[in-house]
Amino acid sequence: MSDGGTQYFRALDQLARAAKVVIDRPRGTAHPRYPQAVYPIDYGYLQGTTGGDGEGVDVFVGTEAGVGVVAVVLTADVRKRDVETKVLLDCAATEIDAVRGFLVDTLGIAGHLILRAEDARAGVSNGLS
Repeated sequence: MSDGGTQYFRALDQLARAAKVVIDRPRGTAHPRYPQAVYPIDYGYLQGTTGGDGEGVDVFVGTEAGVGVVAVVLTADVRKRDVETKVLLDCAATEIDAVRGFLVDTLGIAGHLILRAEDARAGVSNGLS
């Protein structure tokens, strides 16, 4: 990964460490607009940050406590006419795949997964659409 990519993920680590993670949709919770879509891992936001939609930066939180930011998903939701970055924090490879499936297969959101180079997990596909 280029130095810029390394700096990007280090900056995300700083944001995640400095912010309180608020989980407003725990694993197993139905999506508010699409009740058939169930969150495979905890989902919420980083309090005190601002994402592209003016709300806190979106974050999926896995079970690998202390690992930090392992990836981001750049999404383009045509139905909402929305583009966002979703941070994957403390996620194992299986959780990264579950997030990909949830966004693409369940919600129909196009996007691109960018794995952190030094934390790249074997068997995880970066193509979302």
